[in-house]
Amino acid sequence: MKRFLVLPLFLSACAELSVVQTEPVPEPTAISAEGAPPPPPTNARSVEEFDTTTEEQRLAAASPSSGGRLVGTTVASLGDPSRPGFWIETGLVTTAGQGRLVFPVNGKSVEVELLPSASGSSRVSLAAFRLLEAPLTDLPVLEVYAN
Repeated sequence: MKRFLVLPLFLSACAELSVVQTEPVPEPTAISAEGAPPPPPTNARSVEEFDTTTEEQRLAAASPSSGGRLVGTTVASLGDPSRPGFWIETGLVTTAGQGRLVFPVNGKSVEVELLPSASGSSRVSLAAFRLLEAPLTDLPVLEVYAN
């Protein structure tokens, strides 16, 4: 049986690697033309830095209509904090649309965009979690309504 020693070859290949410097991506500074919040800055570290919604957007989202059709309840986790806005990805819907979430523990509700989730799990935006006053590290049970 023949044996080969590849470690020196591997190490010499690693010695040829170098770090490529790139220009930093400019941070967004204004709300987009559609009125959607901009993405958070690339150096965001705190909840306030990641949540780029304006006070006006929060007020509008925090006063949804009480109508809509209950599509179900779901256990939700915090979604990607770098995705701005008010949304839920959930297996309870098959097409995108508008709706609202209700946190039965405190009765708070928020208007959100309902987005289908291929995995069946539910993830909620940071801004929506904050308006619902749901603990960010918990897995709250939420009621999902479609308009």
